[in-house]
Amino acid sequence: MASEDAAIVAGDAVKSDDARIPTNLRTLLILETVGAAERPLTPAEIGRTVGLPKQTIHRLCSVLLEEGFLMRAEGGRGVRAGRRARRMSGNLLHHSAPVAARRAILERISATVGETVNFAAPGESGMIYVDRVETAWAFRIQLPIGTHVPFHCTASGKTWLASLSLRQRRKVVSSLRLERQTSRTLTDANALLTETAEIARRGYAIDNEELMEGMIALSVPVTAPDGRYAASLAFHGPLIRLSPESLLDHLETLRGGARDLQAALF
Repeated sequence: MASEDAAIVAGDAVKSDDARIPTNLRTLLILETVGAAERPLTPAEIGRTVGLPKQTIHRLCSVLLEEGFLMRAEGGRGVRAGRRARRMSGNLLHHSAPVAARRAILERISATVGETVNFAAPGESGMIYVDRVETAWAFRIQLPIGTHVPFHCTASGKTWLASLSLRQRRKVVSSLRLERQTSRTLTDANALLTETAEIARRGYAIDNEELMEGMIALSVPVTAPDGRYAASLAFHGPLIRLSPESLLDHLETLRGGARDLQAALF
């Protein structure tokens, strides 16, 4: 009887823990916890953070894995955001943010620097141009909204890589196909890690003809109020109008735009 009573009490405690969190919030809290973590989390770690019992958290994680919102980490220990969660994050950033305010900021920066300005976020296989304002120059390099570009040879992509912890950065870089796009593309993992460490230190990244011959770019991170990376803000143009040195003349304009975007979006 004592053991039955203990089992009943334990079962009541589990039900009580479950009842504290509304059913329709549980999966959202799991995704929020996984998204905020700097490394893959085990279901037990997620459960402790969210405040759900072991049986419930394992069941919900299994559903999220099956549906593609979570995926198993390399090595099989822990889970991280899956394809559908990353897509949802990108869609929310694009559609639910004050798009008009973001657009106005990009237009102001473009008018100041005289070149095309991009707002990009990381996707599964590269950076995605979420928004952009084209320069008025007749000669320009067009990369439409929705275009995917590699992480390793773009200013926006290297800005994202530099925002990762050193451990994450090494893992991501080791998984990338460092394909050569131009004679200046970094195709050596150690060289890319060295450069991204320098980018993390100085707070900006340059694409010096690494994606396309004759095109250069400057990028800075847009961060959330807690300092976490949210997106990359960049501008690019041809060498006939810009040089790697003249890019930095507009660094403070870009950084000011990143602060304005933080205020508008968060």
